[in-house]
Amino acid sequence: MIGDNPTAASPQPNPPVPTKPEPPPKEHHWLRVVIILIIVAVVGGFLFRHFTRPPKPAAPTPPVRVSTTNATQGDIGIYVTALGSVTPLATVTVVSQVTGQLTSVNFVEGQMVKAGDLLAQVDERPFQAQLTAAEGQLERDQALLEVARIDLKRYQAAAAQNAIPKQQVDDQLALSHQDEGTVKFDQGQVDNAKVQLAYCRITSPISGRVGLRLVDAGNVVQASASTGIAVLTQLQPITVIFSVAEDYLPQIQRQLGAGNHLTVDAYDRTQETKIATGSVLALDNVIDAATGTVRLKSIFTNADNALFPNQFVNVNLLLDTLHGKTLIPTSSVQRNAQSAFVYVLKPDETVEMRTIQTDVTDGETTAVEGLSPGEAIVTDNFNRLQDKAKVSERKPGEGRPNGNP
Repeated sequence: MIGDNPTAASPQPNPPVPTKPEPPPKEHHWLRVVIILIIVAVVGGFLFRHFTRPPKPAAPTPPVRVSTTNATQGDIGIYVTALGSVTPLATVTVVSQVTGQLTSVNFVEGQMVKAGDLLAQVDERPFQAQLTAAEGQLERDQALLEVARIDLKRYQAAAAQNAIPKQQVDDQLALSHQDEGTVKFDQGQVDNAKVQLAYCRITSPISGRVGLRLVDAGNVVQASASTGIAVLTQLQPITVIFSVAEDYLPQIQRQLGAGNHLTVDAYDRTQETKIATGSVLALDNVIDAATGTVRLKSIFTNADNALFPNQFVNVNLLLDTLHGKTLIPTSSVQRNAQSAFVYVLKPDETVEMRTIQTDVTDGETTAVEGLSPGEAIVTDNFNRLQDKAKVSERKPGEGRPNGNP
């Protein structure tokens, strides 16, 4: 059976032998190289044209809007600043000079009064009674003196005729002198009673402002009491006392010695509002060794009562005045690490950063050197400026719309 199977008897064919792939033709290899070179050339040319293209011209920078002002020629003062205290010329505690019941108070707290105005009234009836008694005693003793003088004349006439002894005349003369002394004493008692009666009317010794009432009507006031009825403070004129460094003493003495009145300006706490203007009244006679300062007293009319007692004020003492100086606003002066400078407006509408030397500053005005009167300088927008920057000048009265420069 096995021999009968044709399949089993036929020989098995051999498996196929793998063959190597044929290499691509050389024409295909060169084609790829050419394509790559073309791509590189195209990309390189594009990049070369892109990066070597001339840049577009930048848009011109708009000019900076600025405000300007002109340097002027004028006078400026040399000031010394100090802290001062307002001190009234007179402060009086009104007290009663007699003991008695206070029947009335005739002032309103904080009222302005004049010297001689009635402030309060003490019951004067006891003092009127004392005056009446003193006047009665005076009249009695005056009558006794008159009798003694009549008897003296009679005795002197009798003695001239040797009718009485001289001793009797001498005794009568001594009695007359004794009565004269008694009359003088009585007159003193009358005068004292009149003074005590006048003291019942408590009047203002000075012109000024009355403080708060310290005693009400109906209370008994004592002549020796330390607490008064009210306190009066003189406000017109008023003084300010302040201290300056001893270094300024020669200049102050020179001005006062020449008879010049040194002007003193009083400013508020912010040193922006001038309260009053006065002059130096007196210079102290010693220097404070602890602080190295000397005190000055200045006087102010204080017509509007702007200065108040014990108020602290900032004082500007005018030592001297410089004439013919170039003046510019203080806010226009800029500073760097080297010096002070300003931006000067040129005719071609550019600015020049010019170095200057500052001399004296008086508030918002500074005297400088390096500028000529009439030159225009910039007063704002400094953070956007540099030397030779193009600017556009604002017209007078032109503001900054929407807050933009």
